[in-house]
Order: sequence, then C-alpha cells, then structure tokens
Amino acid sequence: MTIASFLMSLRQIIIFLTKIWAFLTMLFKRKMRKVIQHQSINYVMCPLSPASQYRLSMVHKKVLVLDLDETLIHSHHDGLVRPAVKPGTPPDFILRVEIDRHPVRFYVYKRPHVDYFLSVVSQWFELVVFTASMEIYGAAVADKLDNNKGILRRRYYRQHCTLDVGSYTKDLSAICSDLSKIFILDNSPGAYKGYPDNAIPIKSWFTDPTDTALLNLLPFLDSLRFCSDVRSSILSRGLKPLQDFGELLVSFVRFELNRA
Repeated sequence: MTIASFLMSLRQIIIFLTKIWAFLTMLFKRKMRKVIQHQSINYVMCPLSPASQYRLSMVHKKVLVLDLDETLIHSHHDGLVRPAVKPGTPPDFILRVEIDRHPVRFYVYKRPHVDYFLSVVSQWFELVVFTASMEIYGAAVADKLDNNKGILRRRYYRQHCTLDVGSYTKDLSAICSDLSKIFILDNSPGAYKGYPDNAIPIKSWFTDPTDTALLNLLPFLDSLRFCSDVRSSILSRGLKPLQDFGELLVSFVRFELNRA
C-alpha cells in the first residue's frame, strides 16, 4: 500500500466517523429537546401569610393584557413558508377560517408552558387578550388557549388598535381607565409605546422547544400582584426581555426588599 492510498483511506475513515458523530449528536440534541419540552413543571404557590393576605386585600386586583403572536403562540398559514419552522414540525392545532371569502388554514404552535402559565396567572389577575390580528383569527386562537375554562373572556383585536406609522399600537386606557392596575405582556415594543411603564417585554418566540420565558416570569408576576401601582420601580426600570432566570431573580429580590 502506497502512502497516497493510505492517506486516502484514512481520509475516508475520518469523514465516515465525522458523519456518525454528527448523526449521534443530532439524535442526542433531539432527545434532550423532547425531555426539556415535556418535563413536569410546578410553580409552588405557598399559602399567604396573614401579613401578605392583608396587603393583598388593600390593593386592587390587576389586569394582565396578553398579546398572542410571538408572545403566547406562533403561526403560519397556507402557502407561507416560515424559515423558523422546521419542515415536518407538527402544529399544536390547525385553524380553518375564511378571510375575504377565501378559506385559510393556520398552523399554530403554542409557546412552551403556555397552558400552565395561563392556569397560574389566571388565579392572580384578570386576563385580557389584545392582539393586532384580525378578529376571526384572534378569537379562534383565544378559544383554543382558553379551552372552555373561561379565563380569556375579554378580548380586543385589530379594530381596537391604532395604526401609527405602519404599526399597530394598543390603548390600555380603553381596557382600564386606572393605569395603576393594568399592564401588558407583549413581544412588540411598538404595541405599547404609549404605555412603557405598564409593559413587560418578552422575547419573541417562534419554535424553540426549550424556551422558558413564560415560566421565568412567574416569580415576578407573583410579587407584582402586591403592588399598589404597576408603574412603580419594577416596571419603570426599562426592563429588557427577561431571558435569564438569574436576571429575573434579582428583580424579584429587589422588589421584596422594597416591599419589606
């Protein structure tokens, strides 16, 4: 065997082993994504102390306004290929609606842990859906997320938004005149630019199955219900989309120290 043929054989072996390693790595990552996506989650809600119960009785119940697309769900419709969605990824549900007399199918993907998130925050706040999407679509998505629980009864759609320089803005005062007790969770800063002190930003979500942004917000939201005014120190600090639990924990601890 010549040196040239030996090197050629060695190169082929290395290429073959590299392909095997890439395949095994892909299988491992896929398995880990499934484990993370379907792991059991439980936010422990301890009984309130007498002092906390008294504090809660002294403040108004807050109104949490929820955006839909890229905040709680992501969707695409017939004929629109979204590079964020891998081919073959099954949607959580499919909506069939008629727009301008044309039937359209929307493939909807739920943000990880959205069902659990809604079940928890519905115990703390009055929930309102406010989407810049058309009502025929937004109402169908809200119905699916509500799942006959009656937690998403109040809804606002595109016709309730204001078109401002090519983007839709949302008027929170139309939902609740007392701005001290209303806040919005939305991935689009333009939607709440008139109410920056009443907004909690969240990073846009498309299809990442390991996303935990909604879970990360629970400790913060739990403490927020004790505030007398949501425009206070927490929301006026110019929060960025909370991607890291440590970052969230710092905000939570600061709030507790201020409340003590």
